[in-house]
Amino acid sequence: MRYAQVVPDIPTRAIDGCFDYAIPAELETSCVAGCTVLVSFAHRLAVGYVVSTSAEVSEGVNPLRVLSVERVLAPSAFDEVAAGLALWMAREYAAPLASCLRLMLAPGQTVRVRKSDEGAWELVCNRAQAVDDRWSALTDAGRAFTPRKNASRQRQVVEALAAGPMRVAELAAMVSGAAGVISALAKRGLVEVEHRRRIRGGEQASTLSNANAPRPTQLTAGQQGALAAIGEAVSARRGDVVLVDGVTGSGKTEVYLDAIERVRAQGRDAIVLVPEISLTAQTVGRFRSRFGDDVAILHSRLSTGERFDQWDLLRSGAAHVVVGARSALFAPLANVGLIIIDEEHEGSYKQDQAPRYHAREVAAELARRRGAALVLGSATPSLESLERCRAGSWRGVSWTRASMPERPGSAVLPTVHVVDMRSQPGAKGGSVFSRTLRDALLEVAERREKAVLLLNRRGFASFLMCRECGCVPTCPHCSTALTYHERTHSLACHTCGSVWPVRAYPDPSTKCPNCGSRYLAQYGVGTQRVEDELRMLLPEDVEVIRMDADTTATKGAHTKLLEQFDVAECAVLVGTQMIAKGLDFPEVTLVGVVNADTTLKLPDFRAAERTYHLLEQVAGRAGRGERPGQVVIQTYWATHPAIRAVEKHRRGPFVAYELDEREEAYYPPFSRLANVTFAGLNEGVVRDCAAAFARELRARVLDLPGEWEVLGPAECVRAKVKDRFRRHVVVKAPAAANVGPVLTVAADALPARRDVALSIDVDAYDLL
Repeated sequence: MRYAQVVPDIPTRAIDGCFDYAIPAELETSCVAGCTVLVSFAHRLAVGYVVSTSAEVSEGVNPLRVLSVERVLAPSAFDEVAAGLALWMAREYAAPLASCLRLMLAPGQTVRVRKSDEGAWELVCNRAQAVDDRWSALTDAGRAFTPRKNASRQRQVVEALAAGPMRVAELAAMVSGAAGVISALAKRGLVEVEHRRRIRGGEQASTLSNANAPRPTQLTAGQQGALAAIGEAVSARRGDVVLVDGVTGSGKTEVYLDAIERVRAQGRDAIVLVPEISLTAQTVGRFRSRFGDDVAILHSRLSTGERFDQWDLLRSGAAHVVVGARSALFAPLANVGLIIIDEEHEGSYKQDQAPRYHAREVAAELARRRGAALVLGSATPSLESLERCRAGSWRGVSWTRASMPERPGSAVLPTVHVVDMRSQPGAKGGSVFSRTLRDALLEVAERREKAVLLLNRRGFASFLMCRECGCVPTCPHCSTALTYHERTHSLACHTCGSVWPVRAYPDPSTKCPNCGSRYLAQYGVGTQRVEDELRMLLPEDVEVIRMDADTTATKGAHTKLLEQFDVAECAVLVGTQMIAKGLDFPEVTLVGVVNADTTLKLPDFRAAERTYHLLEQVAGRAGRGERPGQVVIQTYWATHPAIRAVEKHRRGPFVAYELDEREEAYYPPFSRLANVTFAGLNEGVVRDCAAAFARELRARVLDLPGEWEVLGPAECVRAKVKDRFRRHVVVKAPAAANVGPVLTVAADALPARRDVALSIDVDAYDLL
């Protein structure tokens, strides 16, 4: 008798381990690690996931009382190493174990047990399936066959197939009734029909000029040094980490490609993570130009069926390199030799829903368990990564920094001009452009070059405000001001998505919701307004392309907009943060930052670091070709260390300043930060629950080693979201502390409540 260790799919922290079930003889071959099964749990049927199998029951379990597995519902999707990673994530991030295991499942798999209207338990299975296409081709007899003169459809089908095999669906679109004709011809042995697997999700080949990776004739010294460090980490097979710290345009992608080639030559697999979906077309194009169909893609813009097919390519061994967002970490690759995280400083690698993991930390643990190397690449590495490289090791593995300070060829870093907007004379009509940026844009248009303008905000204006009473329309469901969108004449909440039609002054229908005044005017700047001003400023033959969350909402929109910018003779790309990273257009000679202070003044200890990362990254989009580039940064805080660091391309003084500030305030990387949030419809109940948790946690951390701080409870910056009141408790712990288990025990000590949602965010990136 063999036994399966099963985790029931019940999303609660109370279930933090496995339960033993006997494997019936008829299921021995199919009930293996990674499969989904149906079991009896707490006197009801439940779906569960097998994390391992063994010849004996766990210690302390009576074999006579062990129940049997009822059914195998889905084949194996992960192995025991991946299951161990999920167990680690559940402990590390105080997350339900079942939620972590779901990350490993095949895309589209939702198998659950629910109660029917009659009160009986029923099984609901929804799984993405492979799609088979019918292909038709002429046999030898068919090639010699001549249809009758009046058999026009047969003649059309035979003529079409004479050129080669065709999908039946395509043939039916060309010839009416072709499916019936093919069936008749197949019965006579004139046509043969076969089923072929259709692979969805293989993105169309991009026309982007930079979606290709020609092999350079010679690598720079920095590239050679980085490859040597990566080679040592791969050979060590213990999870060592290499931080490729290269300036923008220094050729980090070529380092990734060469490193993967060497790993693939050893018969091992590779995972590549990118922070933005807008980068996938460019990145996938470059990787496929080198590795062909050995590359699979996984990201959220693919449909469920497309993700399943790409995932299945990896599981079946048809592909060995996966490129995608953070979820690509959980691709079914058992022989991983290299994990690459491009732009590792990006906050998008932190999951904002349970389980709230950080891809960098999970990748480091996965590399350790698989015996792979982890490569982190960035022109602006995170302070955590820099500090670990300075220490030389972290959690028992080596951390090495490989510097790439030069751009290949004749390309040099752009010249940066910081414009202090406090000293600028008032522009005519309240223009968002300073004289410096305005002149630079006109020069780009005159030279027929390209420019990129960054504004970290959507919409036409930040908000509307009444000039009579000072009222600012806010969302009735959230404690946030509404953003004005001029194209749709609407106010939108960017927290919950609610929209209200309204027109701003001087439209005669404008009316303040508080005092009735018609002087409800726009304040602040949005991407729509920048786009409109550009169209008025520049000649008509200069294309203005806006790229933000509104214009890229549809599938493939990122790629289409970038291709439009790529083929234009002279163009300006206006966008939010998504245009600041990874994009490589040699024709771009000007980068403008309309307002550098947007992220700098957020109530967040990472605000300065994020601002530096954003500005340095977007500045690196300029001057990547033969022509020199320039950057114009408009700011009201020109003396801030982050702004100065970008202006001089000198990170050292800013990093030293920021680390001193963090150490004094006991913030990461000198501590671990956790944010525990409570949300509910009743403000008083939320307040009481948060206070009870804070008392419980303070009592538990008193005897723990190191310095622990429990701050709060207090109102969140966004105190109300979707009609739910929010309070939080912030925890600071020693950098090496196991925070997750401590928070789990404190949360489990509270009485269970259905009217208050508790969420635990370990290594929090967002305290709003």
